[in-house]
Amino acid sequence: MSQPAGRRAGRVMLVLAWAAALYLATRLFGEWEAAQLNPNREPVSERLGDHIEVTLAGNAQGHFVASGRINGEEVLFLLDTGATDVAVSDELADRLGLERGAPVLLQTANGQTRGYRTRLDSLALGAIELHDVRALVAPNFDGDQVLLGMSALKQLEFTQRAGTLVLRQYATERP
Repeated sequence: MSQPAGRRAGRVMLVLAWAAALYLATRLFGEWEAAQLNPNREPVSERLGDHIEVTLAGNAQGHFVASGRINGEEVLFLLDTGATDVAVSDELADRLGLERGAPVLLQTANGQTRGYRTRLDSLALGAIELHDVRALVAPNFDGDQVLLGMSALKQLEFTQRAGTLVLRQYATERP
């Protein structure tokens, strides 16, 4: 026995409504989860007299993760004062067109590995811009995150307080 057309249309609409609700819930959860990982998608920047300040919020794990740019391409930075240099994965180095220079032996939490020296023409985090930054291509380093190590951070002044990190770049004359 077939159902009346109105009842069939009602069931189709109910299924579509549930599908739309599940889709929206999934999108909202995905955006919430991304915000938990990177609360600094658009880092807050201020120009104050002789310096620029960028203020970053810590994520749910207490790490400072922020969106930025290397050589004009968008990347995701993980600030790491324990890292000597800025470190990028093999895959990301290829995407950014980075040349691999001299091989170096790297000591990581997972043991020793070989990496390659490289230079970044530009690195930007909010309004802060650095040029000719020493970096490493780390073949066993997975993912698209870039470790923002001391080869970049030593050019800045930084203060951490109450889950917030303030980075300051003072005006210097460039040749």
